Amino acid sequence: MKDLGWVHVEAFLEMMSAERGAAANTLSSYERDLDDLHAFLNGKGVRLMDAASADLSAYLSSLAAQGFKPSSQARRLAAMRQFYKFLYAEGLRTDDPTGVLDAPKKGRALPKTMGVDEVGRLLEQAETEAQDPAPGQLQRLRMLALLELLYATGMRVSELVSLPARVLDQDGRFLMIRGKGNKERLVPLSHSAIAALKLYGRMLAAENVAAKVPQESPWLFQAASKEGYLPRQVFARDLKNLAIRAGLTPSMISPHVMRHAFASHLLANGADLRVVQELLGHSDISTTQIYTHVLEERLQQLVQTHHPLAKQAKKQE
Repeated sequence: MKDLGWVHVEAFLEMMSAERGAAANTLSSYERDLDDLHAFLNGKGVRLMDAASADLSAYLSSLAAQGFKPSSQARRLAAMRQFYKFLYAEGLRTDDPTGVLDAPKKGRALPKTMGVDEVGRLLEQAETEAQDPAPGQLQRLRMLALLELLYATGMRVSELVSLPARVLDQDGRFLMIRGKGNKERLVPLSHSAIAALKLYGRMLAAENVAAKVPQESPWLFQAASKEGYLPRQVFARDLKNLAIRAGLTPSMISPHVMRHAFASHLLANGADLRVVQELLGHSDISTTQIYTHVLEERLQQLVQTHHPLAKQAKKQE
């Protein structure tokens, strides 16, 4: 049986949902992490509400001893910090015991990405298939539209598959995306993305009329799923199958890898890190800084190409 402190966990989760707009997955993750912390403290005879910095530090050490990766430890620490800050803000504690805790050291892995040529091959395959008038053309046009939008905007896959149908009514080169925490951001569309979207929209409307669909779906990529739109897992599966047909390695390709490709290719071609942050919908620039390796390579190339001493050294060679 959980102690009374768990009531405050429930209040914390309600606050994260109502005030911060936390996604269901985020809330479930916080609940699991705090439940695990609660079980650890309970085994030590310490109430969740009364935990001191030393108790929380011992918990993090126990995670390391169990072989948890630094990234997993950091996620647990983030959940603890949010929870104890909430207790402090609500006057339920006079201190924040997480304030002195250090985040576990971790080497940040570089994201998987795709080269420009690989993206080109994938889009070319999707376009070729979309032109085939055989039965199932709507699904092939949908895949082309999904890919063009993903590479043009760098959207999260959850944002992409849940785009509203009213996107088809807009006239312009910009798209309003509702992202994490219900925050909206404006992203530009490429000409090819607009063209693919229009083709898909026309065929979708025609098929709905032919099938005598009684009520139009509010979703752009409608599907017979619980949510009413294309499940992201289905899109990911179809994308890997398309990659195989394009002669690419399917394990290296996913919607998230396409998002990384969008960011990496922009930076490699001169985009500012802050601009990429805005386009990706990152609230913190530190999240976008995983791409600094791309910037470093570009800066080295710029110096080698334009610095007078570098030019001199090349001539002497």
